[in-house]
Amino acid sequence: MRVAIMTAGSRGDAAPYTGLGHGLARGGHEVTVVTHACFEPLVAAAGVGFHPLPVDPRAELESVRGLALHRSVTGIGKLARVVEMARSLVGRMADDLVAAAEAADVLLLSSSLGPLGHAIAEGHALPSMGVYLQPLAPTGEFAPPVIGTRSLGPAGNRLAGRAVNVAVERIFADTTRSLRARLGLPPLGSRAARRARERQNWPVQHGFSPLVVPRPLDWRPGLGIAGYWWPHDREVQLPDGLRDFLDAGTPPVYFGLGSATVPNPERLSEEVVRALRAAGVRGVVQRGWAGLEAGGDDMFTVDEVPHSALFPRMAAVIHHAGAGTTAAALRAGVPAVPVPIQFDEAFWAARLVALGVAPEAVPLRRLDAEALGGAVARAVTEPVYARRAKALAGRLRDEDGVGPVLAAVDRLAAGN
Repeated sequence: MRVAIMTAGSRGDAAPYTGLGHGLARGGHEVTVVTHACFEPLVAAAGVGFHPLPVDPRAELESVRGLALHRSVTGIGKLARVVEMARSLVGRMADDLVAAAEAADVLLLSSSLGPLGHAIAEGHALPSMGVYLQPLAPTGEFAPPVIGTRSLGPAGNRLAGRAVNVAVERIFADTTRSLRARLGLPPLGSRAARRARERQNWPVQHGFSPLVVPRPLDWRPGLGIAGYWWPHDREVQLPDGLRDFLDAGTPPVYFGLGSATVPNPERLSEEVVRALRAAGVRGVVQRGWAGLEAGGDDMFTVDEVPHSALFPRMAAVIHHAGAGTTAAALRAGVPAVPVPIQFDEAFWAARLVALGVAPEAVPLRRLDAEALGGAVARAVTEPVYARRAKALAGRLRDEDGVGPVLAAVDRLAAGN
């Protein structure tokens, strides 16, 4: 079975699918990951096929309109900005998505391409399913992850969830309309298409653990939680300089924002260094897309280093609480201090606090040396956080997130 996994976005929207793709390939399928050209090395290292998409996500986040996301202080405001930004980009990817589908037997679609990919699958008479990294289906149990963490009550949460889905559908509406005509499909509005998927119980597997987010009791049939899809990391050696730094003293604390950008990287770098020193710890700071830098004998700045190799050697991990980095920190079994910036990050940050592996969240917009330093000090000196993190990591290692997806693909291959 030729399987195409389609995803778009930042590195965190691509890396988990390298692990999923590698697992499906080991299960006997021919796998191609379809994502932005800049992630080709990441995908190639997993030993699966690659089909490039246009659009450079880093360039878009560093553009004027990308940096404007930071001017919105509410989840709803950021969502509105990103919807308009994505609407102008999605059409540029349509031709390559169609071409990739022509060489596939089944499509696995991330939430960042779900509605468009579903139309492409329909036009090519291909079976498809969702492989999502966030719990996006409406539920009364929690508010939509992309707009914040304050519960609106069961009815309000469900209503907000439907409203968010409508907003997300707007991203694809124009492109999907023209694509349906191109593929010879009858006209179908985005809302009608979403309702049709729900009536058919279109399958979606979610790439996070039920230990972290239990399956909501009011979800429709067809929505499952598989477990984490760990990025496929080859056996790697940490760079010599970093390894020497780690060996030279007590375990340091990591700070990184992954693919996030920030308006003032110099000021943030200074606050981070002050916070780590106030907490009495050494630091490893990832440069990332934010361009952070940390100087001094007690600090070490790194570029891309596999989290699976680095995080277990940390005393704690400070991160932006993206879905992928949250998973990596949980896997390492070390305490966390989440620094959410936007979108679903506040949701994952709240989950870390609720699980007892993080003392508190320090949102980036409120970050200063005092607030961050206090949270770090609690994370590394109060044993309860390390104890809970280690116990949860042990349970996560017993899960097989690829298995449910492999079984679902095999069912699709059999026409079931």
